[in-house]
Amino acid sequence: MPRGVKGARGPRNSVRDRPAAWRLLVRRQHWLARPALALGAIGLVLLGLTALLRSGAPGSLLDRVHLALAKEAARGGLVVRHIRIEGRNNTPPAILREAMDIHHGTPILAVPIRAVAGRIDRLSWVQAATVERRLPDTIVIRLTERRPFAIWQDHGTFRVIDRGGNVVTDRHVTDFRRLPLVVGPGAPLAAARLIDALNAQPELMSRVAASVRVGGRRWDLDMKSGMTVRLPGGHAVRAIARLAQLEAQFALLDRRIRIVDLRLPSMLVLRPVATDATPPKAGKKPT
Repeated sequence: MPRGVKGARGPRNSVRDRPAAWRLLVRRQHWLARPALALGAIGLVLLGLTALLRSGAPGSLLDRVHLALAKEAARGGLVVRHIRIEGRNNTPPAILREAMDIHHGTPILAVPIRAVAGRIDRLSWVQAATVERRLPDTIVIRLTERRPFAIWQDHGTFRVIDRGGNVVTDRHVTDFRRLPLVVGPGAPLAAARLIDALNAQPELMSRVAASVRVGGRRWDLDMKSGMTVRLPGGHAVRAIARLAQLEAQFALLDRRIRIVDLRLPSMLVLRPVATDATPPKAGKKPT
């Protein structure tokens, strides 16, 4: 008979007779006596269970079990105490709070993370949003906002748009008055290429008051001097480079010209400012 074994019914000094690993852990670390560890462990278990119950429709048995688990966890301290928002610059706080619909003291496991992210995603300023639950008491919301790119004027209404042509807001537009102005139906979707070409010619860009979309296929540049520059459809970038060259050589934009027509690549058409040779009679205003 091997050493240490006194008999079939006697004490055995084998591995099987040693305390289980989890019992040793409890004895040595007393981790259940530590509130933070206990709460975290309970939270992880409940979080796993709630993950299994997410498919339950509102009011269903699974949904009721989910809420019951969340409330039970809340009694142990798993409630929302902190809401951290990252990346917010222009999204109005009141609108964001309404979309979040998360309140301090709410059971943190009852917060519908996906639904909250979906509501925030639908805000006009927001390009993307992520919502993260950090046990025991913190919700973290990260925003990627749309960047204001231009102001779009259409039928007397002004809106801020992003580079992709998406309408961001029609409120407090004057706060973005330094952005380029584009006018007319279809202007937002075609604006990026035109504005990039103008930004490549800073001197020319500084003279543009508005870019007007014509017929959904080409642009007119309304200059601050009152001049109109007609650009060709499909070749606006090339025409802008040509205009910048003409301005550098001949100071074209400083001349008394009403229309500069660049629609024909091999021809430059200029229409001067009309002058009235006969001065108006005294006491009458010009018509």
